Amino acid sequence: MLFAGHEFVNEALLQEALTTPSFRMDHPAAADNQRLEFLGDAVLGLLAAERLYSEHPDEKEGRLTVLRARMVSTSALAAAAERFQLADNLKLGRAAAPIQRGAKLLADAVEALIGAAYLDGGLESAREVFDALELLSPSLSDGAWGGNPKGELQIRMQAMNPPRRPEYTLVKTSGKAHEPVFTVRVRVEGVGEAESSARTRKEAEAAAAAILLENMV
Repeated sequence: MLFAGHEFVNEALLQEALTTPSFRMDHPAAADNQRLEFLGDAVLGLLAAERLYSEHPDEKEGRLTVLRARMVSTSALAAAAERFQLADNLKLGRAAAPIQRGAKLLADAVEALIGAAYLDGGLESAREVFDALELLSPSLSDGAWGGNPKGELQIRMQAMNPPRRPEYTLVKTSGKAHEPVFTVRVRVEGVGEAESSARTRKEAEAAAAAILLENMV
């Protein structure tokens, strides 16, 4: 079955990708898309990194990390899903159907769809879906926070009533001793939180701030 640019050999994978957790509440025997979402998140990160690496050959790693965070943010994925009218194909539970068409639901479905395509035909199949959904690469000058997402987040939070303060937490350090990878979470009370990883703590904080800003749009 052809869907989102890929001819699915195993149609069951496609149906699973389109099945939301709310549908499973009404149909316990059905498999929802949460596991495919988990896989698709990793594949999506690779595809986004690959595109940015190709499109910006002179850009430094830290800047590419921020751009990737914006490219795969909840708001960016939801916008792609809306352009593709993906919501019309989702399986929703009866009670949840009228209200569960928010950005998070759509973003999860995009990740699940990419995960399903990857299992069905490998990385090239996942890339077909990635291209068909027209996930847009953010430009180097696009967005007010392109160069300083932490500063932009701070300004926005200070403008709130009452003012809020972003809190950055080091979640973990992984990788080799000479090539550490820092995972940082930023949290703003009453607003939300986001998480990202990079080679330096500063870059991870900037990427996490960019994700939170995108999710606020």
